[in-house]
Amino acid sequence: MAIVRLTGRRLAGAWGRGRQLSTKYSELTVGIPKETYELERRVAGTPATVALLKKAGFKDVVIETGAGLGASYGDSDYVAKGASIGSSGDAFGADVVVKVRPPSEAEVAALKGNGQTLISFAYPAINKALIEALASKKQTLFAMDCIPRTLSRGQTYDALSSQANIAGYRSVVEASNEFGRFFAGQMTAAGKVAPAKVLVLGGGVAGLAAIQAAKNMGAIVRGFDVRAAAAEQIEAMGASFLRVDFEEEGSGAGGYAKEMSAEWHAAAREMLTKQCAEVDVVISTALIPGRKAPILVTKEMVGVMGAGSVTVDLAAEAGGNVETTVADRKIVTENGVTCLGYTDLPSRLARTSSDLYSNNATKFLLSIGPFTTKIKDEFEIDYDDDCVRPMLVLDKGELAWPPPPPAPPAAKKDVEGAAAAAAAETVEKTAVPLSPFDEYLRSSLRASAVAATFLGLGSGIDPPILATFALSTIVGYYTVFDVVPALHSPLMAVTNAISGMTALGGLTLVGGGAIPATTAELFGAGATALSAVNIVGGFLVTKKMLDLFKRPDDPDEHPELYAIPVVGTLGAYGAAGLAGAGDLSSVVSLMSGICCIGGIAGLSSQKTARLGNVLGQSGVAIGLGATLGALQPDFATSLQIAGLLGLGGAAGYGIASRVGPTELPQTVAAFHSLVGIAAAATAVGEYAHVVSDAKAMDTATAASLYLATWIGGITATGSVVAFGKLNGNLASAPLALPGRDYLNVGMGAASVGAMGVFLSNPSPATGFAALTAATGLSGALGLHMTASIGGADMPVVITVLNSYSGWALCAEGFMLDSPLLTIVGALIGSSGAILTHIMCEAMNRDIFNVILGGYGTTAKAPTASAGGYQGEHAEIDVDATAALLKEASSVIIVPGYGLAVAKAQYAVAEIAKMLNDSGVKTRFAIHPVAGRMPGQLNVLLAEAGVPYDVVFEMEEINDDFPDTDLALVIGANDTANSAAVEDPDSIIAGMPVIEVWKAKQSIFMKRTMGSGYAGADNPVFYKPNNAMLLGDAKKTCDALRNKIASGE
Repeated sequence: MAIVRLTGRRLAGAWGRGRQLSTKYSELTVGIPKETYELERRVAGTPATVALLKKAGFKDVVIETGAGLGASYGDSDYVAKGASIGSSGDAFGADVVVKVRPPSEAEVAALKGNGQTLISFAYPAINKALIEALASKKQTLFAMDCIPRTLSRGQTYDALSSQANIAGYRSVVEASNEFGRFFAGQMTAAGKVAPAKVLVLGGGVAGLAAIQAAKNMGAIVRGFDVRAAAAEQIEAMGASFLRVDFEEEGSGAGGYAKEMSAEWHAAAREMLTKQCAEVDVVISTALIPGRKAPILVTKEMVGVMGAGSVTVDLAAEAGGNVETTVADRKIVTENGVTCLGYTDLPSRLARTSSDLYSNNATKFLLSIGPFTTKIKDEFEIDYDDDCVRPMLVLDKGELAWPPPPPAPPAAKKDVEGAAAAAAAETVEKTAVPLSPFDEYLRSSLRASAVAATFLGLGSGIDPPILATFALSTIVGYYTVFDVVPALHSPLMAVTNAISGMTALGGLTLVGGGAIPATTAELFGAGATALSAVNIVGGFLVTKKMLDLFKRPDDPDEHPELYAIPVVGTLGAYGAAGLAGAGDLSSVVSLMSGICCIGGIAGLSSQKTARLGNVLGQSGVAIGLGATLGALQPDFATSLQIAGLLGLGGAAGYGIASRVGPTELPQTVAAFHSLVGIAAAATAVGEYAHVVSDAKAMDTATAASLYLATWIGGITATGSVVAFGKLNGNLASAPLALPGRDYLNVGMGAASVGAMGVFLSNPSPATGFAALTAATGLSGALGLHMTASIGGADMPVVITVLNSYSGWALCAEGFMLDSPLLTIVGALIGSSGAILTHIMCEAMNRDIFNVILGGYGTTAKAPTASAGGYQGEHAEIDVDATAALLKEASSVIIVPGYGLAVAKAQYAVAEIAKMLNDSGVKTRFAIHPVAGRMPGQLNVLLAEAGVPYDVVFEMEEINDDFPDTDLALVIGANDTANSAAVEDPDSIIAGMPVIEVWKAKQSIFMKRTMGSGYAGADNPVFYKPNNAMLLGDAKKTCDALRNKIASGE
């Protein structure tokens, strides 16, 4: 039967033909026969792929006896993975036969046909007789050489590339074996050895592999390709790109090269002749699909090469690029040039080439049906599958190749209409750029609002304290911008500790002797004790975190010596007071404020961070001392104060001592709640203390008192809800009550109304009622707004609460006319606000939306889209992962909160050290909001001993992924989720993420395939260059570490 008659029975239709009837895997047997082609040692199935097929549910996998011996796989290796060993007839009689080489006449006869499926190299353009023979048996044939190489999914099944990569590498090995010198130049006592000069013709997969291998051996490498686009790739591999002095583009369809004109060939011959006279080794890789290989190196060019030179022709099987090539032979020309025409280069690395080819073929087989039908265990040919259809050559004997072209683009009218609609939608969504006049007008109006605010404040607040507030806010603003992201967790811990200066307000109310007697004194005692918890616990947590960043070679530190200036300052202050030398309390308070500023500024770098913590402690100690000196309590009251500070400090020490890096976020949230309660308690107590003195209650004092109560209430309840979400006591999903925004607006309006009543100088009963309303409304508002924010935004919520605690302290400073509290409060409030801004930028969140509890938005539900959320995912085991890590030249590890929960950081640190010690460049990529608190993962890695100079922030390392061999994601999901970039309907749309999918290979280590903390599905799981390593992170990391350490 002639091929021409077959074309008359071409399969009707194009991409819309539909699907065949499906067949369950459990009804199918896969056969792997022994390759019989001369010199062929590869095998189409390995024990690893047998295990994949058995796991997928295939009835049986039949391996011909001895099929894997050439690749060093014995029959027992296959049996151990569940295969059956049979005869050649058994393998060829299977429902699906997988081969490497196109079948010979004898092998065609052995096939049973009648719809049987064959997956193999076939080269239908040049093997017409083979296609006719298979068609006569009503065979179904998929050609592994017909993969659509420009399709990203197709790269997983691209056997041409995987085998060409091996051939390119092996060609250099063969050339070096025949070449009589080193490839690398050397300077020795015996003389100088010049490096070899290698010319590689062809910039495809094989050519680039040859360039890389030759460069790694130290040769001077030049590359040439007819496609101009190949120049960048060749030069990126470190070779010089040669250009022909003739303008003609050589790129053809499908990513291949096209045949060039006679004029171009003439110019190329002139250039190559000169090059052949200069180089020592020529490796040619130029092939054109379905055509005889072009002659690039003529006999005359070989004739000008020096004696001892070598040519390796990877196109020998297709006629050769070198005119002197003889297929499967090594010849030596008259002028001493060795010409290699081996056609079995992949077979000379049989095990590796078999592993790669069998992976290509097996994954392709497993995709026929499930990738588009989403039914995992059914084989079904889908004509609309843009990867399967081009590889289908025969369908039950009917010719299906070449495939019809894809559907034509939409009509021009439709395109224009769609473009117009898209443009209109874009105009609606995109704000019109402001004119210069409008920009200046908005800026001037903002400045006017600021001026009006200061004028309003100035009417009731003394100018000195107002100046203190303004300058402290500016200092806090600029201080935080200098803090490196790795230190954001210690920064929040130290500001939390400093915000314990609410104790100063509480101390002003303490009295009554050893036991408080009045309502005001009770509130003051409570505020003092709670603040002490914050001070001691916060500074201890900060110290523990910063100590984790210390390196073995860091110089010794002696922070205890800073007790000298602290004790000296307080001693001099006390002595001056006793001697009647004047009141130094304002000067000492100023010193306290400066130390607190220095404490936060010290967190800007690793070198000064621990000093910053000491300065913060010094500032708080001096502030407490200055306050006690100004109050001059009697002996009994001093005992009460000592008891309150001691009790609170002991509680803080006990809590902080038990906290590990994993519990840091919820601990900080809990400490924030104490600050809020202390601020509110101090404000209510102060009102109880001064309510009978109308002169002490001017408008500014009353407003500050009310705001301290209101902000303290929001901080307290909001922090409790944040603690519950972070600790797992509350669901992470946002609360979406009906009329959520109206509830918030209503409570806000009621709070303003209660403030108006309070400022009207009412009776004590009415004033207490207004403060009670403020406490209740602010508490409810903090609870509801925080509960309305999703768990994924909790890192931002913590920074917001951090800022709130500062503003509460600042309001307390205005209330008590205390410059020190105003300095510290404005410093913490502004620094927390800027940190919130930084976090919102990192998560692409609107800062006002977060602060106002998601105002104006509706909570997005997790969505599954057609963009890759469903489909077949690849799984990998520990052994294969360890092999990939050891074989890589560059690895980036992306840790997430799952690593923290599993406490796997120690094993990961050892893995990174072993890889770096063995020459694998291994680094860590940290997302700004990885974990449940900014900087938490940096602290975890530091705890495990990972040097901070191999830990990089997302924006520092994201551009490196395309050049990275392997990205290993451990316990992270949302921060490495491509849906943020690819799916505008995703709950995390627009959030900057770590782009692990751009690495050559990515591996996600997770317990399950479930979504992350934000509830968003991750399409990276289903990308062709990704594999899932499922299991417990701790056990898996330990196993991975042990495997790498064993050296197996």
